[in-house]
Amino acid sequence: MTTPLDPATLGWKKWIIGARPRTLPAAIVPVFVGMACASAAQAPVWWRAALAGIVSLALQVGVNYANDYSDGVKGTDAVRVGPLRLVGSGAASAENVKRAAFLMFGIAAGAGLALALMTTAWLLVVGAAAIVAAWTYTGGPRPYGYAGWGEVFVFVFFGVVATTGTQYVVAETFTLAGVIASVAVGCFACSLLVINNLRDIPGDTDAGKNTLAVKLGDARTRKFFGLLVVLAAVSICATSVQVGPYALFGLVGVVVLRPALEALSRGAKGRDLIIVLGNVGRAQLVMGITFAAGIAYSLAM
Repeated sequence: MTTPLDPATLGWKKWIIGARPRTLPAAIVPVFVGMACASAAQAPVWWRAALAGIVSLALQVGVNYANDYSDGVKGTDAVRVGPLRLVGSGAASAENVKRAAFLMFGIAAGAGLALALMTTAWLLVVGAAAIVAAWTYTGGPRPYGYAGWGEVFVFVFFGVVATTGTQYVVAETFTLAGVIASVAVGCFACSLLVINNLRDIPGDTDAGKNTLAVKLGDARTRKFFGLLVVLAAVSICATSVQVGPYALFGLVGVVVLRPALEALSRGAKGRDLIIVLGNVGRAQLVMGITFAAGIAYSLAM
């Protein structure tokens, strides 16, 4: 069992904790897979992937800070089982967390603008939509995360958009393989949110935060997690049909999810789901690395 952190003694480390490092694979994996899908292009511009990575990571950290701020000022984080939240715990003022969120959004916007100038102005539209969606997830008068639509945002922006967007800025083309592969990436990203929201069902219910997990209930949320795993596996297999058999290496990430699936089947709750969340994050990273390597090797054959 983890020892509770004392917000008063954290110093600058609170900003690392508030960035929620366990969620960062959701930002890195689509860049890996998008680069792999771009590897068949005649003249890929690899260094642009670094800018795509900055956009993705800054958006992920930005949405985490924005979520911390919005939930904190609404009182949703007043009582929670999960990791420390900056506003809810009093570790940082709401205004400073809000500034940190918009700083991250500004970094993402700057890197995105550079990519748009090099490729297509349509990226400005996509980037603006991503930032608005990141803020209104739990912020604003009608946050869609409080209405059960958070998984849609994650699947679209940290799955389809981030993966195919990386492929496009590197190779300036889209492929069917890239779109299919993005489904696996999106499913893994969603699985992190599902575990997070499963853990928070009691507190979110009391706070009136109607996440998809609250709407589905405990038992059906666990089944939904299993469905996401199946869809990810199907996507990986379908990608292998498009590019070659080595893309099946991505199934290693599905295998790494076994402890999480077993814990959910045993009925893990509360703090036990923090361990599950860590397992899902590791599995996501393993899937991203093995899937990307398999795709790239298949396209090189």
